[in-house]
Amino acid sequence: MKNTALTEIHKELGAKLVPFAGYNMPVSYEGVTIEHETVRTGVGVFDVSHMGEFLISGPNALSLIQKVSSNDASKLSIGKAQYSCLPNETGGIVDDLIIYQIKEEQYLLVVNASNIEKDWKHISKYNEDISADMRNLSDDYSLLAIQGPKAVEAMQSLTDVDLATIKFYTFEVAPFAGVDNVIISATGYTGSGGFEIYCKNTEVAQIWTKVFEAGEDFGIKPIGLAARDTLRLEMGYCLYGNDINDTTSPIEAGLGWVTKFTKDFVNSENLAKEKAEGSSRKLIAFELEERGIPRHDYEIVNGAGEKIGMVTSGTMSPSMGKGIGLGYVPKTASALGEKIYIQIRKKAVPATIVKLPFYKN
Repeated sequence: MKNTALTEIHKELGAKLVPFAGYNMPVSYEGVTIEHETVRTGVGVFDVSHMGEFLISGPNALSLIQKVSSNDASKLSIGKAQYSCLPNETGGIVDDLIIYQIKEEQYLLVVNASNIEKDWKHISKYNEDISADMRNLSDDYSLLAIQGPKAVEAMQSLTDVDLATIKFYTFEVAPFAGVDNVIISATGYTGSGGFEIYCKNTEVAQIWTKVFEAGEDFGIKPIGLAARDTLRLEMGYCLYGNDINDTTSPIEAGLGWVTKFTKDFVNSENLAKEKAEGSSRKLIAFELEERGIPRHDYEIVNGAGEKIGMVTSGTMSPSMGKGIGLGYVPKTASALGEKIYIQIRKKAVPATIVKLPFYKN
């Protein structure tokens, strides 16, 4: 089991640590509901240093990224980031990721921790004919997510960059908390605003300490992965391994908006055909009409009690006080407002298909 550079600090703070994607990760400190609320109303900090970072450089860097990713990376410019997918050859998704353009001919790809090795092999396979420079920085870099509506105000004293001017999915490379060349990115997985901070492992303890000193007057708290999951699910953000995987297509997962057919990419011809003809199933969002907590792999049934799909993600929403979830059903049963049922133990609990996000700020 790998540790992040902050594992000992998490232990001192009383975090409950669990194995996640091969790492010892803090799942909670005070409890998921308190931590969730901290991010929705104030500011909280996640250690997400288990994420993977690949640096793709050189004159062929963009060609490689365009080949392996579904979104159109030619639309990027220095200081901008883009959400995308790595499609596989059989209609599914290798991973979802964020692509940052750092310099001319230099890009940072941030991938899911559980997929670092798989993604590296997949991209390398296509790079054999393209010959971009690839470096795996995953073991050398740390990532902090400073999230919540008070993040800008709480962190402003740590940098000369006007944080309020960094727009969503843009970033600055600048001094932060006394450390040079930190990526300050207006991205995150919570839907409550804030920043993601990329730095070297040797620098992250200093940054963590200064972040908590700067945020003390704003009620800053450390936040675990359990609240990260409830926050992302309230926004309807897909989680790799749950809502998307090697067998789910970006079209049926509602990721057509990051699948651009203005270029040739892995399996683009088949995905374009799927988009034109329509998928046979669709990822839907639902809210329970009665008490209950939907969980991953619970059955979705129709009024006749027949199984029509599976829950991919589910929780009791701390913000809304009701059970919410995502799951795949046939397209014919996916209309907004349609009644479905979630099989929770022996009871089929009624639910309604709703529009995302669940949580509206």
